[in-house]
Amino acid sequence: MARNVRVLAVCGSCDPGSKTMKALRLAAGAVSEAGGDVEVLDLRDYPLPILFSPHAPAGSDAAVDAVKAKFREADALLIGSPEYHGSYSGALKNLLDLMGFEEFEGKMVALVGVAGGALGATNALNHLRTVCRQLHSWVLPDQVSVAHSSNAFDAAGRPTDAGTAKRLQDLGVQLVKFALLHRDASANAFVQYWEQSLQNPGG
Repeated sequence: MARNVRVLAVCGSCDPGSKTMKALRLAAGAVSEAGGDVEVLDLRDYPLPILFSPHAPAGSDAAVDAVKAKFREADALLIGSPEYHGSYSGALKNLLDLMGFEEFEGKMVALVGVAGGALGATNALNHLRTVCRQLHSWVLPDQVSVAHSSNAFDAAGRPTDAGTAKRLQDLGVQLVKFALLHRDASANAFVQYWEQSLQNPGG
């Protein structure tokens, strides 16, 4: 029997009350309900060194090695980030700089962005999409942008807007389906499913 799809959910926020983590956990829950095995990676648990130069790495680091191992074991990635100054977070940028093709190539990636303003996290999501494509991963057409983050979740961490909740749940389910197709189905079936996927409603 084929093993379940393994999904690594990566939160790009280190804020203890992170709205990004709340959004990510909802999507991760949908991954689990769809039959995937999901693990949430909290960057606060991994004190990663700052990469000053890709040409002069600081050498082996236990936290870096542990995170790389988690990326390599995953079939798919669910990446969330707050939008800071029109892009994704510095903590997530440093993490991505420490990773490479071995951690990303050929994997399905779903993106979630959270922002305080009315426009949502469009810029952060666009920048993340570019980076993930540069690392030869498959980024889902759909993505979720959560605007007005200060009142987007209630005290229990649930979205205050039913549409936002559904988009996050749908994204998690879609990630599992695409990862399964990419791993097990014929190329023709994969392309057909891709072409029939939901259009991005603008975040």
